[in-house]
Amino acid sequence: MKTKPYNASDYIDNPETAAAYLAIALEENGMDGFLRALGDVAKAKGMTHVANDIGTGRQSLYKSLSENGNPQFETIMKLLASFNLKFEVVPQQRQA
Repeated sequence: MKTKPYNASDYIDNPETAAAYLAIALEENGMDGFLRALGDVAKAKGMTHVANDIGTGRQSLYKSLSENGNPQFETIMKLLASFNLKFEVVPQQRQA
């Protein structure tokens, strides 16, 4: 049986799936996980398309979303908008 490595971007095909994936990545793995997930969502949509959407070069986008990248908040906001998502702050539910 032939197998291939799991690639999350193969399964992200709509904003709802992207939002759920990003939220879980942030909750379970913090900012590093969230940034990796942003990269997966960008790959799912197409890096060139996303780079054009946010007004940057493809190489610059790859660099921002790389393991050593550190995208500015403005870039993250533009990425979310490109994915038809928005940043929202909501009260945290308290554990009983």
